[in-house]
Amino acid sequence: MSALAVPRQWRAGALLRDLVARPSGAIGLALVTFHVLLALLSPWLVPHDYKAMDATLTLAEPSAAHWLGTDHLGRDVLTRVMLGGREALLITGIATPVAMLWGGLTGVWLGLRGGWVDEVAMRLVDAFLALPGILPLLVLITVFGTGCEVLLPTLAFFFGIPVIRVARAAAHEVVARDFVSAARARGHHPFDIVRREILPNVTDTLLVEGAMRWSWMLLGFSSLSFLGFGVAPPRPDWGLMVSDARVYMSLAPWGVIAPVLALSTLIIGINLTADALAKTLGIDRSRKAVI
Repeated sequence: MSALAVPRQWRAGALLRDLVARPSGAIGLALVTFHVLLALLSPWLVPHDYKAMDATLTLAEPSAAHWLGTDHLGRDVLTRVMLGGREALLITGIATPVAMLWGGLTGVWLGLRGGWVDEVAMRLVDAFLALPGILPLLVLITVFGTGCEVLLPTLAFFFGIPVIRVARAAAHEVVARDFVSAARARGHHPFDIVRREILPNVTDTLLVEGAMRWSWMLLGFSSLSFLGFGVAPPRPDWGLMVSDARVYMSLAPWGVIAPVLALSTLIIGINLTADALAKTLGIDRSRKAVI
């Protein structure tokens, strides 16, 4: 790297210690870690079979046998809540890095490229962002289906488009610096400029953005499940559980409250972690438009 470039250097261990030292980071990481561990271990921890139905125990109140009661089909709510985040975490956990990778690299390239290509690309991004958030997702999923092989690339593509704007803005700030001009003057290839000069200086911003995109993607995935375009029954999913139980809210509120609390605590944990990460890395999130 050019001697004129002074990007922030950090190591995973030191970054983790700094995050835990902040109350928001410690709480956020604890919530996220809890949900990840629960998703991994829940098949061996659940008290009942998630598909087991009992017609004599429909909408049963919480009891010693069913700590969170049962749903309208007599299935154990606790079991389904414990298993309900597995597919959401798996799909969004893969789709988020893919979205950050393609959206981030595209935005960085546009920030370096500039010119009419940059202008045309950003007008297309603006046009996409002007659409209702979930509408393009519904269109594609309606056409191609709701399997994991459709949901994962669809989420990765659509949630990567807003990343282009963030990465481009961060790259623009770096491109304006002297060390990039010096690298260009020395005849460095654009790929080398991106790899050695720009990426090290925008990584912090993209890390924070990635955490925020993950929480938005989880919410989008659960919204799709709520509308019937996500996980197919009888597999448990928080969004699908809320959709099924909302009809019986007055009779069995625990069927709605439990999955909503599970999803909320996970999203809150991610957001708290992202906020602590931004403060640790010195990223001013107030300058970024909400997308």
